[in-house]
Amino acid sequence: MTNIIFPQYQQKNLEVDSLLSAYNNPNTPGAALMVIKNGNILYEHGYGLANLEEKIPVETNTNFRLASVTKEFTATAIMILIKRGKLNLKDNLKDIFSDFPAYGRKITIKNLLNHTSGLIDYEDLIPDTATIQVKDKNVLKMMMEQDSTYFDPGSQYRYSNTGYAVLAMIVEKITGQSFAEFLKENIFQPLKMDNTLAYEKGVSEVKNRAFGYSYKDSAFIRTDQSLTSAVLGDGGIYSSVEDLYKWDQELYTEKLLPRAMVQKSFIRGELNNGEKIDYGFGWHLKTFMNHEIIYHTGSTKGFRNVIYRIPDLNFTIILLTNRDEGEMENLAEKIVSIYLGKS
Repeated sequence: MTNIIFPQYQQKNLEVDSLLSAYNNPNTPGAALMVIKNGNILYEHGYGLANLEEKIPVETNTNFRLASVTKEFTATAIMILIKRGKLNLKDNLKDIFSDFPAYGRKITIKNLLNHTSGLIDYEDLIPDTATIQVKDKNVLKMMMEQDSTYFDPGSQYRYSNTGYAVLAMIVEKITGQSFAEFLKENIFQPLKMDNTLAYEKGVSEVKNRAFGYSYKDSAFIRTDQSLTSAVLGDGGIYSSVEDLYKWDQELYTEKLLPRAMVQKSFIRGELNNGEKIDYGFGWHLKTFMNHEIIYHTGSTKGFRNVIYRIPDLNFTIILLTNRDEGEMENLAEKIVSIYLGKS
């Protein structure tokens, strides 16, 4: 599916199609792209297949597993609870979970949000013999069985899927709701992201679903789920470029959070020694083409994605793919260069 609203961008759209030609094959996993400026959709397009076995093409309403792009939503869920006075950035794990080991007193909500907690990577604690998918509650239990962290909380930055799984469990502890239900009621429904959900096998169903694939032995094979795919807080949301358009536009408004709280998510974190890190709350931060960039990639078995935002230009690239290859940040920047570079 292609939607061209602004014909003056047609040549640039063709250049993007050429850049993404590897995805534009009727027999391979594909991609969905949306380019947004000032709230207008400059280009949206589906490439390749969402389902190889049934030959179902990717469209702009196709739902992909977001992987770590999910962290934006987990962080927002926490910020909503802070807005309501249910949490504070300075609250620590021992405050929230009374039976958490003593080391949790040093780990704050803020540490979890900006990856400075030092929590042990749960992926490294899964036994080689494991066959049952890990869930967020299992991650929390693993942390309760530890007695230390990689480093003193706040002293270093180390990207942590564990921290975001624990944040999901904090949402459940504070609200008494499942994490998936809280997201639905407090983020997805208010934004009318009607086909977006935190997927739970046997509980929910993903409509218009893209399945994940990996290239092996000269062919793409389905690799849609892994042992960690059921952990929701760090990567379990499914969404489409159409729904993510609504999410992107919300970040310019106060529909979910006051403007000051939204902006706080886009501020570089600070270590105990005052050193800045290139991560806020659920977002990576960098400079590109002399613009401040707010973005997040997502990479998991069978999927690679990116949301790449340039707020001062009201410009966003959303690129979702259902194959286990491709450097999404690099691709996003090439697309940005096509649209924002010299004509």
